[in-house]
Amino acid sequence: MRRITILGATGSVGRSTMALLEAAEPGRFVVVALTAHRDVAALAALARKFRPGFTVVADAAEGPALREALAGTGLRCGAGESALLEAASLPTDWTMAAIVGAAGLRPTLAALAQGRTVALANKEALVSAGEVMLAAAKSSGARLLPVDSEHNAIFQALQGHPAAAVEKIILTASGGPCRLMDDTQLAAVTPSQAVRHPVWSMGAKISVDSATMMNKGLEVIEAARLFALDSARIEVLVHPQSAVHGLVQFSDGSLLAQLGAPDMRTPIAHCLAWPDRMAAAVPRLDLAALARLEFFTPDTKRFPALRLAREALSAGGGAPTILNAANEIAVAAFLAGRLSFLGIADLVERVLASMGAPALGDLDAVLALDGQARRQALAALPAVRSVEPV
Repeated sequence: MRRITILGATGSVGRSTMALLEAAEPGRFVVVALTAHRDVAALAALARKFRPGFTVVADAAEGPALREALAGTGLRCGAGESALLEAASLPTDWTMAAIVGAAGLRPTLAALAQGRTVALANKEALVSAGEVMLAAAKSSGARLLPVDSEHNAIFQALQGHPAAAVEKIILTASGGPCRLMDDTQLAAVTPSQAVRHPVWSMGAKISVDSATMMNKGLEVIEAARLFALDSARIEVLVHPQSAVHGLVQFSDGSLLAQLGAPDMRTPIAHCLAWPDRMAAAVPRLDLAALARLEFFTPDTKRFPALRLAREALSAGGGAPTILNAANEIAVAAFLAGRLSFLGIADLVERVLASMGAPALGDLDAVLALDGQARRQALAALPAVRSVEPV
């Protein structure tokens, strides 16, 4: 029996994780804690079904609603940051860190401090606070398992192979909905077009990141942290079919790839059962029906976000923190109609250029720099709407 905590149970990754737990054989998993940001109705429904030891809504204002929703169940619940950190610190075997954004940094750090297994779906943990998180994992003996499909693919392909035999890794990108657009079309992309991902079902923010290729840039930074590789040994290829999620090139010329249908339940199931495997009711990849696999070199002139991420990784220090924070502000402004599609990367580049790569010592320094970068990005936004909001 494996004791499980889900930080961010009502988000996309959280819901997929809960679906896998529900389908698992009885007694294999027991839920210790569930958290959500503010979706009380969905959180309460999950709590009633899985009966965790502690249920938390991070938005303190929603505490009364959660207590009312769970009245008569005998389930313990809490609200606010202190309750969230308590949930993350409870004794458990496996924690899903799926809280989006900087709000997930402290809970993820609290989970790592327990010295057990943390399945990482929070990009900010390794992009914004990579050195802090890796140091915490090393200090406590915690194991990090990558949930992102690309990093999970690399993790699987690396198993049983010495690090010295690895020449490079290859992350694949679908290319998003704007891949075939010319410069004129890119300048006119609307939020509704950018969130219409051709393959994956994702939230608005990550869909826009996929369209700009910033998502792949963030994944390059994550991969550098997870697998201790420099940027030169991390390649990106556009692969529209999204069947091959990651590849590893070895020194003997072998190229190992992990393939699967584009469904997040596959990498989540791999992490849930690791080092074993578990059944998952996901679509099976039909290679005959797929018929072809295509790969292209990304165009970093038309999609400069990938270049910016590599530059931030090379600069080190707080540059990745600034990159991530400025991008979040830029994407939110684009979705609200305050910034053009091409303006996203332009804003990020300007904030990066103005702030440099300050040294970071601890999580407080990371959060302070994150806030500073967000304020600077907000101050640099145009004063008028440029496109229709989503």
